Amino acid sequence: MFARLLILFYAIVSYVVFLVSFLYALGFVGNYLVPKSIDVGGRTNVSEAIVIDLLLLGLFAIQHSVMARPAFKQRWTRFVAAACERSTHVLLSSLLMLLLFWQWRPVPMPVWQVGGIAAWLLIGVYWLGWSIVLASTFMIDHFDLSGLRQALFALRGAGLPDQSFRTPLLYRIVRHPLMLGFLLAFWATPAMTAGHLLFALMTTAYILVGLQFEERNLIAQFGATYQQYRQRVPMLLPRLFGRRRADERQTEARRAVR
Repeated sequence: MFARLLILFYAIVSYVVFLVSFLYALGFVGNYLVPKSIDVGGRTNVSEAIVIDLLLLGLFAIQHSVMARPAFKQRWTRFVAAACERSTHVLLSSLLMLLLFWQWRPVPMPVWQVGGIAAWLLIGVYWLGWSIVLASTFMIDHFDLSGLRQALFALRGAGLPDQSFRTPLLYRIVRHPLMLGFLLAFWATPAMTAGHLLFALMTTAYILVGLQFEERNLIAQFGATYQQYRQRVPMLLPRLFGRRRADERQTEARRAVR
């Protein structure tokens, strides 16, 4: 029981660190309230700033990508309890994000600057993106993604039930609304600087590459069910008009059968 309580405590600490990094990210990317953000903070020459920023982004990408792979998880759980695996992933990812926020070097050269209604629209899209990110986690299982669910099952001495394939709400529009939310938040700004552009480009590239591996894992896990889902639902960009035409074709087909 002591070990189970320790696992739960570890999961709670990991979740708190995650919350801190998530809340700081809101201010970091949008330049709100925080003492050091994507465009505000320590200055250095441009070439040095780019090298440091790329190293920070690369370090996070490698850790986050490697620890998400099933093969790594199988090896990793030989050394740590399976109930701690997700919490450890969340904790290390959050710590690396906090390191990035701390050591990031702004490159303030302007790329674009808009005002008026356009600026307010971009700010609205920015907060919409973060709202989609948070909402998407709860649509599947926020506490499973954060590792708390695994720790609670371990506390009860029960194994985790097999995950069923579900497509709630936003997941019926795009396959990866969580990543769509991040992309909106990273790109929607009325004042784009060179440093912000570097951040947006590199995180976008990482997301697009990472989704290819994620899709393979989902196909391996859910098989034909996920393959059919891929055919119906686009990856990131909503296919509203295409979906409407598909619905009309299905309606016409049903009428023809009758």
